[in-house]
Parts: sequence; C-alpha cells; structure tokens
Amino acid sequence: MGSPLLGIAAVNSLLFWAYSHGKHLQTGSSDVEPALGQIAIAGAGAGVVNSILASPVELLKVRLQVQYGNAGNAVFSGPVALGRHLLSQFGLRGIMWGFWATVAREIPAYAAFYSAFEFTKRRFAHALTDGDASKLGVAPLMVSGSAGGIGYWTASYPLDVIKSRVQNAAAPPHGPGYMADAAKAIYREQGIRGFFRGYSTSVVRSIPAAGVTFVVYELTTRALSRSGK
Repeated sequence: MGSPLLGIAAVNSLLFWAYSHGKHLQTGSSDVEPALGQIAIAGAGAGVVNSILASPVELLKVRLQVQYGNAGNAVFSGPVALGRHLLSQFGLRGIMWGFWATVAREIPAYAAFYSAFEFTKRRFAHALTDGDASKLGVAPLMVSGSAGGIGYWTASYPLDVIKSRVQNAAAPPHGPGYMADAAKAIYREQGIRGFFRGYSTSVVRSIPAAGVTFVVYELTTRALSRSGK
C-alpha cells in the first residue's frame, strides 16, 4: 500500500510544481493573475512534465488492477514485484510503457483541470468576495476543485481508455501509430461507447478528490504567501 501512495504523492508534487512554474514563466511574477488561456498552457505543460512520473505509476496501477480483477490469478504481490518483472523482461522500455499515450492524455486533461478550477473560482470570487479569490472559504474552493475534476475527465476520457488499452497489452508498443491501433481495436470491439465506458464513475470519484486537492493547494499557497511576507 505504501508504494502506490508514495507514487501518487510524488506525481502530485511534480504536477503542481510544474504548473506553478508554467504560470510564472508566462507572467513573470507570482503577483500577476494569469489569463485563463495562460492557465490552460501552464496546465498542459505541467501534464507533459507530470507524465515522466505518472506514466510508470499508472502502468503499475493499471496492470495490477487487471490482475486483482481476475480472482485467484494474481501473479505479482505488488508494484515493486511487478516493476522488477517489467524491467527484467523489457528493460527501461518496460517501465515507460505507454509514455506517449500518457502525454497525449495529460495535455488536454490538465489544461481543462486547471482552467475549469480557475474559471469557477474566479466566478465565486466575483460573486462573494468582490473579486478577491484569496478570501474564498473552503466550500467555494471545494466546488471549484470539483469542477476541475469534471473538466479533467471530460477533456481526456477517451484518451485515458486508449492509454489503458496500450498499457494492458502483452508487450510494450512499437512504432508511432500504436495509439491509433489501440483506438481502432476499441472501436471494432465496442463501438463509440467503448471510449466512454466508466466515464460517469470516474467523474463521480473525481469530484471529492479534486475538491480536496485544490482546497489543500490553495490554503497551503496562502499560508506560504503569508509566511514569506
């Protein structure tokens, strides 16, 4: 249990660092409020950077989920054992299996994730605190974060289905067209519905998770800003 939690913590830390850095690169100052377009660019860039860690973490998660879903057929005791197996069988390529599929998903996912959050947060600020988002309480931040979670899955769910298909294959993919091949296979087997199977469940799960994530992020950022003054 500890390894997945550590992996998720590392992924989120890298993600929010890259996002903050991306905003600063565009505005030149942490005191300047970026436009929503700049938020989207920073989010997309953070998604690319995040893929470096997210791809192997999700590879292990996806393959273990399938393994545990087949009762009585578990082969690996956890992510460490599976990671060692992939390294021994395929080398580094086995750990970065599906990396470009992860990048393709993360770009629109995090552009929408941060944009939806910021848009909703700013609407709340205009309605409740005369435009000062730093005065918003936990409830509007929670709702804004939940909007980010909905945006994430709405913008990227079909790409996530393709990524999972790639990472559950018998061997790492070859050639630049492997995502198209996976998409064709999904459509051939399940039709267009195959790209949205499980979408509503993912959205429902993301609402509290993204809400809490952004509340913690915003309150932490405020505390650090006050301590730095």
